[in-house]
Amino acid sequence: MAERGTGRYVGSAFITLNRELRERLWRRVQEHAGPAPKGMKRPATQWVKPGLIGRVKHLRGEEDLRHASLQDFREDET
Repeated sequence: MAERGTGRYVGSAFITLNRELRERLWRRVQEHAGPAPKGMKRPATQWVKPGLIGRVKHLRGEEDLRHASLQDFREDET
């Protein structure tokens, strides 16, 4: 996950979507796979080009995501 606007990496999130949304997300990921952000070394991660906005549930009061789970997502329309 990246901060909207700056693109700063803020952490990862578990995928907690129902089957239909999970499949829709996976299709989108496969179609828009991209390179890792500069300086990021996470070999088991599938990076996706910007264009998705996710609703993420996480612990409050943290600068980066902690115990985050993806609740929903949509295409960025800007």
